[in-house]
Amino acid sequence: MPYAAPLDHMRYLLNDVFKAQEHWAQMPAFAQIDSGTVDAILDEGAKLCSEVIAPLNRSGDEEGAQLLDGAVRTPQGFPAAYRQLAEGGWVGLTGDPAFGGQGLPKMLTVLFEEMLFSANSAFTLYPALTSGAALAIHAHASEALKKTWLPKMYSGEWTGAMCMTEAHAGSDLGIMTTRAVPQNDNTYKITGTKIFITGGDHDLTENIVHLVLAKLPDAPAGAKGISLFLVPKFLLDTNGKIAQRNAVTASSLEHKMGIKASSTCVMNFDGATGWLVGEPHQGLAAMFTMMNYERLSIGLQGLGCGEMSYQNAVRYAKERLQGRAAHGAANPQGVADPIIHHADVRRMLLTQRAYNSGSRALAVYVGLQLDQAHHHPDKTIAERAAQRVALLTPVAKAFFTDKGFEA
Repeated sequence: MPYAAPLDHMRYLLNDVFKAQEHWAQMPAFAQIDSGTVDAILDEGAKLCSEVIAPLNRSGDEEGAQLLDGAVRTPQGFPAAYRQLAEGGWVGLTGDPAFGGQGLPKMLTVLFEEMLFSANSAFTLYPALTSGAALAIHAHASEALKKTWLPKMYSGEWTGAMCMTEAHAGSDLGIMTTRAVPQNDNTYKITGTKIFITGGDHDLTENIVHLVLAKLPDAPAGAKGISLFLVPKFLLDTNGKIAQRNAVTASSLEHKMGIKASSTCVMNFDGATGWLVGEPHQGLAAMFTMMNYERLSIGLQGLGCGEMSYQNAVRYAKERLQGRAAHGAANPQGVADPIIHHADVRRMLLTQRAYNSGSRALAVYVGLQLDQAHHHPDKTIAERAAQRVALLTPVAKAFFTDKGFEA
C-alpha cells in the first residue's frame, strides 16, 4: 500500500507546538540547524520512505528472510534499499560527529524513524538496532573501540545487533550461561547461544557488530555478574579492513507471525573473539543504554503501524460503497455512498487519527528531553530532562504500541 508521510503535522509539532528552533538555539550542538535543513530532512526522508522502502513491505513479508547454507538472505530489494539508506547518511543521523555521525537532534530524527516504521517495520529494524548498538558503544566502550567500530556503523556500512536472551533463561538474565574467557591480548573468547536476535545475520552489510552479554570466570552470581562484549561477525586486520570470519553463526531463524523480512536468529558463539565494553560485571547497565533507546524505537514502531493503518483505512473508506449517508445521498449517481459518510466509520477514523497525532506529539517531546539531557549546557535543565526521559520512555513505548495495535 502507498505511504505518505504526515509532513504537515510533523512541521506543526516542531514549529508551532514545541518551537524547536528556540530549544536548539540554547544547545551549542544544534545551534546551526535552521528551518531549511529541517525541511530538507523531512522532505527527502518522506520521499525515500514512500518511493523506496514502502514498496518492499508486502513483498518482503511474503518472501521473508531465509537461512540458506548457513547464511541469512533478506528479501529481494532489501539490500539495494539499505544501500540507498546508508549512502544517504540516514543511519547515523544522531551519531556523534567526532566519529562520522550527523549529530542531529532526537526530536527531529524521531519523525524520520516514524516514517521508516510506517513504510516498512521489518526493514527498519536493521538500522534501528544499529543505532541502539552504536549508542551503547559510544556511551561505554573505550576510545579505541569507538574509533574502530562507530564510523562504519554510523555510515551504515556495518550494522549492529543486541544478544541478550538465552533459551533456558528468558528474561531472567542472571542465570545465563554464555561465558567469556580472558586472553593474553586483552580479547575474550565468547561461548554460548542466544535466541531472538533481531538482525543477527543478513546480507545487507559486510559486517555485523554484536553486543553480547556474558559472564567472566570470576563473575558474581546473578545479574551482578554480567559483562558486555563487542563481538563482530568478521574480525579486522591492522588497517581496520575485513579479515577472517569470527566464530559467530546463525543456526536457525525464528518462526514469527509477522515482520518476517526481519531476520530473528538463533546465534551461536563458539569461542568467538570479543572485546569488553565498559567495566567487568557492569554489562547489564551498559546494555540498558541500548535498551532504553530501543524502548522508544519500538514505541515508534507501534506509531508507524498505527499511522499506516489509518492511511489504509481512510483510503478504503473512501472507496467502499455501502448504504446511504444519513444526511442524504452523497453519491447520488452511484448505487450507494462511500462508507466514510457514515458517522461510526468517521468516529473510528478520527479515533485512529487522534491516537496517532497524540503519540507523535509525545514522541517529539521525549526527543526534546533526550536532547536536553545530553546536550543542554545548564546542568539543572539537563538533569530534569533526564528524569523525564526515565519516566516517559516506558510510558511512550506502552502507549504507542497499545494504541498502534488498536488502530
